Amino acid sequence: MKLLSKIIDRLYKGILAFWIIVAVGFGFFATQLPSILGGDGFRTDGEYEKVQEELTSTFEFSDSTLLLLFERKPNQSQEEFKEEIRSTLTTIKDNVTLTIQSPLNQNEMMKKNYAYAQLHFNKDNIEDDIKDIESITNMYSNMTLTGEPIITRDINKASQDDLKRAEMIGVPVAIVVLLFAFGSIIASIVPIVIGGVTVIVSFGVLTLIGEKIELSIFLLNVVPMIGLALSIDFALLFINRYREEMKLHNKREAITNTIATAGKSIIFSALCVFIGLAAMMVIEIDIFQTIAIGGMVVVSIAVISSLTLLPAILLLMGSSINKWRIIKLREHDHNKWKGFARFVMKRPVLLAVIALVMLIIGIIPVQHMNLAIPEVDSLPENYESRQAFETIQDQFHFGEGSTVYMVVNNQSEWTSEKGLSEMEAIISSIEDDHLVKEIDSVFSATGIETSQELVAALQHPEMKKSLQPALDSFVNKDKLLVPIHLNVEESSDEANDWIRDRSNIQSENDIFFGGQVKFNQEIFDEIYNKIALCLAIILISTYTILMFAFRSVIIPLKAILMNIIGLTSTFGVLVWIFQGGHFGLGENEIALVLPVLVFSLVFGLSMDYEVFLISRIHEIYQKTGNNTEATIEGLASTSKIITSAALIMIVITGAFAFTGVMPVKQIGVGIAVAIFIDATIIRMLLVPSLMKLLGDWNWWMPFVSRTKKGKRKSKRQPVNS
Repeated sequence: MKLLSKIIDRLYKGILAFWIIVAVGFGFFATQLPSILGGDGFRTDGEYEKVQEELTSTFEFSDSTLLLLFERKPNQSQEEFKEEIRSTLTTIKDNVTLTIQSPLNQNEMMKKNYAYAQLHFNKDNIEDDIKDIESITNMYSNMTLTGEPIITRDINKASQDDLKRAEMIGVPVAIVVLLFAFGSIIASIVPIVIGGVTVIVSFGVLTLIGEKIELSIFLLNVVPMIGLALSIDFALLFINRYREEMKLHNKREAITNTIATAGKSIIFSALCVFIGLAAMMVIEIDIFQTIAIGGMVVVSIAVISSLTLLPAILLLMGSSINKWRIIKLREHDHNKWKGFARFVMKRPVLLAVIALVMLIIGIIPVQHMNLAIPEVDSLPENYESRQAFETIQDQFHFGEGSTVYMVVNNQSEWTSEKGLSEMEAIISSIEDDHLVKEIDSVFSATGIETSQELVAALQHPEMKKSLQPALDSFVNKDKLLVPIHLNVEESSDEANDWIRDRSNIQSENDIFFGGQVKFNQEIFDEIYNKIALCLAIILISTYTILMFAFRSVIIPLKAILMNIIGLTSTFGVLVWIFQGGHFGLGENEIALVLPVLVFSLVFGLSMDYEVFLISRIHEIYQKTGNNTEATIEGLASTSKIITSAALIMIVITGAFAFTGVMPVKQIGVGIAVAIFIDATIIRMLLVPSLMKLLGDWNWWMPFVSRTKKGKRKSKRQPVNS
């Protein structure tokens, strides 16, 4: 850290110039990030992807499908309604290359006042086609385009709108909090500048990464959420310590001491956050992979900017950091916090019990948590694509039940006598299952019941010719397609269990399953199978870092246990809020990614406050050897800064509670609630109570002896905040 201090002291003007160039350069790329972001991130390499490729390449399923909803106008006759549908679909067909399933040809797609068409495309990139279709349908007030590509596009737009709304709420409130923390306008603006530069540069870096790999649209919300909150927290800690040092030293010595103390705390804090995010990489689902990448990028840049750009700005400004003071800070605030700390230390058992009871009350609703993969209801209710999709679902029961696509590879031709016999046996083994409602096959399409009858029919050229279209729909050389319709919803536990059991059955043929049921099962299983490894990486790594930072085996263990309890309580509160439909919210299931994302993010973020608090206690304990006084003084010295930092984190992340995209809303509220619990119940009550109860055992470390004052014989310097 001394070398870094010397470099910054000598080259701070060059460092400032470098950061200006970096911010402008990456700012250009940052503006392009929204345009390159992909889908919702719920994709994993597995059997579903293989079958989906087989369906499009071998059995000519469409790559993309849009739904076009028609609503009959008042006073419009049924014939006029049908003619409008016919005319519109003809115009679309004349201008865009696609296949149309028209309600005029399929009665189940039309009702008295509603109808819908399916528009199938044999290519992935259909943005230009969508624009052409919308130029036609926008001429009519009673037509709405929806479907997965439109919904994904609208989620992207909603995410951008949400980001602007959250910034308009979060940043001004954060400035107000900083004003109360520092008292001066200049000191309050600097952390916002650091946060803004961090987010801009991160967006630019992610744009370059996004040209190589597909990134989830949720990065647009998660990266600013982490970047602003973390950068401002780091700057708050750094500036607070710098101002303390400025009372005793000149600006160069103040910067050197601040980097040596607060700088180390920032590094250890950032390591905890970084590891929490990096651990998500073991879950091979795109949304976890890309948020992990985005998070690691923004955390790295936040640390670098906090330890280079921020001290360079402070050196340039010197004592001017205190200019434009509009709030006079009261010196007796420290004594108030010290009085609170003494109050806690006199009643450690009572306050520890009260804190634990409050946390347990929060934990109770967790048992009712229902996890679901976000669908169209992720969009705000005012989006036409959501309204149209839900209308089609309600009016036509679209998407009810579930369809599994089974693809079977055979060593020989399926149309041979042996192949048809095996086909019949495979279908017979499934059709009696109580969850199977119907099976589409060559037999159901031709009306021929047995393989022997079908073999006989294929012997006649005329019969074979008439049967060929049905055969081509289900058979392509050595590949057989069997669509299986289940009588349970595709997101149900029964469907998941059914597809999981079927996938594990051994067979002489290679059998693969696809469809939404398989997709859901693979996503759920990937998370459940990898979550233990993800948590182990986070817990073991964090324990090791904190043990190294505080030279104690007890404090890291205590910190981890309290974090786990606090986060579990957070999940209970989220279940109460969202599943219970409180605070004016409709009842919503918890997004499947939320527990993993919030745990991985908050476990590291909350360690900021652990490091800030315990490092100051550790510093005082090493000087005095008195655990009780060290805890009182450490709590008094850091409580204001921790409270301010937590409040900023809550404001920045909690601002996303006012967004429309439900998973983002849940993540924002989840992080805000977790930080609130951590900074109040845990950090203000539980931590000091346990520090008092454990006494000198807090600092126990095997094979390390102490002096009478509590100092260790090891010559390594402690981590100070």
